[in-house]
Amino acid sequence: MKKNSFHRSLFKLHSWLGLFTGIFLILLGLSGSVLVFRTELDHFFNRDLLHVSSENPLPNDALKRCYDQITSRYPNLDGIAWVNPDGGPDEAYNFRMYFNDTRLMTYDLALISFNPYTGAILREGPATRSTPSFIEWLFQFHFSFQLGMPGAALTAIFGITMLFSLLTGAVVYRKMLWKVVTFKAKINRKNWRTISSDLHRIIGVWSLVLNAVIFFTGFWMNLFAFKPKTWQNERVATKSNTHIAISPDEMYAKALAAMPDLEPTSVYLPTQPERRFEVRGYTKGQLKLWGIGNAVRMDQQTGDLIEISRLSEKPLGERVEATFFPLHVGNFGGLAVKMLYVLIGLTPGLLAITGFLLWWRGVKKPQTRLGDRANR
Repeated sequence: MKKNSFHRSLFKLHSWLGLFTGIFLILLGLSGSVLVFRTELDHFFNRDLLHVSSENPLPNDALKRCYDQITSRYPNLDGIAWVNPDGGPDEAYNFRMYFNDTRLMTYDLALISFNPYTGAILREGPATRSTPSFIEWLFQFHFSFQLGMPGAALTAIFGITMLFSLLTGAVVYRKMLWKVVTFKAKINRKNWRTISSDLHRIIGVWSLVLNAVIFFTGFWMNLFAFKPKTWQNERVATKSNTHIAISPDEMYAKALAAMPDLEPTSVYLPTQPERRFEVRGYTKGQLKLWGIGNAVRMDQQTGDLIEISRLSEKPLGERVEATFFPLHVGNFGGLAVKMLYVLIGLTPGLLAITGFLLWWRGVKKPQTRLGDRANR
């Protein structure tokens, strides 16, 4: 009797968690599926805008010219990141700018792209608007719902509630697990009720592990939104820029020489004195599943090398944590892995819809019968 009571309580918890997170499951799942091909889609929709002629030689101070333009246009930046140093010679330079408008309800990111050969600005604007880049807007929406720090915290909360929804579902439908993975579970096409019920179970089982990984890593990466210091910093206006004294082109070349096996994926250009010039990326031959935990840091005022940080030399905990981002976004494999992540991104929405239909059916039926059917 107690076992049945526990099962019914768990089923009710699973149902309410699904209802509570349903619309957010759909929004986060759909946006996540699109962002799997984030770079490719940005190139596709802006192929004419972001394609630059590489007939002339690249200026030796191309990075400095971009940095100088950004800092002159935006005198109070928290930092700048060159996000595509691994791009080809015919690709524009894309930079992410970090602001602080002292408002908690806006997350302060912006994008600016340059033709590195001419210094011309190709697009420019905050990530709170769908222009200059809908993909950049969607990226910010995915981790903050475009609601600033409260939105980032909310996303983390939904990540953990969705994880609990998965785990309670795994217990509730535990007798279905083996049937599904051995392809013995069939879809009863009698009516919409039986179809939604069987789809909910089958989709839930096949997507269980990867969805659990995605929900947990999403929650973990947004933990910064629960730190009081982070909220306090958001209310303090950014100081005026402190410009780099050494050419960023020179420091970039020096960083690559200091770590020859580094394949850069981002370059941080500081605008505040407490920050450091940093080049991050993979090492040659490294599995991308391990993330971009390798870095070269330099003093932007003297050009001195401060640190060479290799992921392979870090403690086990840090190496495991470095896998969270690639595991979340699916950028550690080829096309097959990305397509799998796109499909998995659609499953939270399907689970939310079929779960709602099950709940709607249960409104008209005794809860005990609905709970008992879970393990049919």
